[in-house]
Amino acid sequence: MKNIVILISGRGSNMEALIGARDRGDLPVNIAAVISNRPDAKGLETAAAAGIATRCLDHKAYAGRDAFDAALAACIDEFAPDLVVLAGFMRILTPDFVRHYEGRLLNIHPSLLPSFPGLHTHQRALDEGVRIHGCTVHFVTAELDHGPVVIQAAVPVLDGDDEASLAARVLRQEHQVYPQAVRWFAEGRLSLADGRVRVAGETAAVTALVAPGLR
Repeated sequence: MKNIVILISGRGSNMEALIGARDRGDLPVNIAAVISNRPDAKGLETAAAAGIATRCLDHKAYAGRDAFDAALAACIDEFAPDLVVLAGFMRILTPDFVRHYEGRLLNIHPSLLPSFPGLHTHQRALDEGVRIHGCTVHFVTAELDHGPVVIQAAVPVLDGDDEASLAARVLRQEHQVYPQAVRWFAEGRLSLADGRVRVAGETAAVTALVAPGLR
């Protein structure tokens, strides 16, 4: 069984989805630890209540990004993870950190990458007038929000949507696709070739889920 470590900065709703999938028997992993860069992250309480080891490394206590990432990597490596999962971890990671976990560092982003990397994705989607929005699970590289795509889910942008309603619709899909991507990794079905993800047993190099309303 694969060991995973989850990194959070806040409530950790995607972390909760992963814990729920594990508890239902849908995700064959050992969640070895949940680590936050914020001592007030509510997700730490959730993880502890689920019997998962927790750690907090306050990034404000370190001289800079390099020092924090070095300490974070040392903390993660204590749990010997096969995979590190970013679940609302609001830090830009240094190239050295990313290289250390190359091929075993996943992130979920609330847009259909490469569209709308960075912050405020839902409002930007509304401002641009797109009709389809969504989320992306990808391997992390040194280029922010541009790593190889594992899986995406699309949702319609509805007339009358605001940032909150669109974000809620996307988040429901995040809670579906992230456990799926981690399960593929745990089952040894993910591979990387020439910057593209292959999923053994799937017909497409990048598997996409389409939310109700787009079929």
